[in-house]
Amino acid sequence: MMFSSILSPVAYGALRAIRNLSFTLALPFSVASAAYAEPVTVFALGDSLTAGYGLPEAEGLVPQLNAWLAERGAEVTVLNGGVSGDTSAGGLSRLGWSLTPEVDALIVTLGGNDLLRGLQPSVTRNNIEAILQEAQSRDLPVLLIGMEAPGNFGPAYKTAFDQLYVELAAQYDALLIESYFRLIDPAATDPGQLSPFMQADGIHPNAQGVQRAVENLGPRILELVAQID
Repeated sequence: MMFSSILSPVAYGALRAIRNLSFTLALPFSVASAAYAEPVTVFALGDSLTAGYGLPEAEGLVPQLNAWLAERGAEVTVLNGGVSGDTSAGGLSRLGWSLTPEVDALIVTLGGNDLLRGLQPSVTRNNIEAILQEAQSRDLPVLLIGMEAPGNFGPAYKTAFDQLYVELAAQYDALLIESYFRLIDPAATDPGQLSPFMQADGIHPNAQGVQRAVENLGPRILELVAQID
C-alpha cells in the first residue's frame, strides 16, 4: 500500500466472484486502432481494487476505464478479472483459465492483500513472476501495477516489496505503474491528501478516486494496446 494508514485489519473483502464486463466498442479511428486495426481485449487480473469493491457497478475501475476508452474512440474491451480478497497466489491460481483465446493483453494489480496478511516479499515476487512468465509464454504484453509497503514493516521489507515490481517489470519487459494509489494523486505525500478520494475503510477508493485513477491509467492502457503484435 502507499501509506501506513491504508494498511488495516480490514481485508479487501470476502467476495469471490469475477465480474467480466464485455463492452463491444465499434468506434472510429483512434490512437489505439492506429496501432492495432482490430478490436482488442485486455484482461485485468486483480483484487478488490480491480473488482470495484464497495461501489455501484458502473463506478468501479473497469467500467470507468471502458468508458474512458470509448470516449477516445478506442476499440478496446477491458474484462473485469478482479476478485475481492485475492492474494498474488490466488491470482496465479486462476490465471490459466482466465486467459481465454480472445485475450490480447494483461493488466496485473496484485499484492495489496499480501501486505494485509504480512506475507514475505519473496512470496509475492515468486507469484507475480510466475504470472509474467505465463503471459510471456502466450506473447501477451503486460501492464504491471504495483503496491507500496507501509513503513511499519521496516525499511528492509519495504525496499524488497516495493522493488519487486520494478525489477520484475524490467526483467519481463512489462509496462510498469509503481503504485496503484499514486494513480489517484501522484503528488500525495501524506495519507490525509488521499482521504477525500477513499471509502470509509481507508483501503478502497471511492468513485471520485477511481475516476482520478482512470485518468492516469487510461493512457497507459493505450500504450499497452500499442504493444500487441
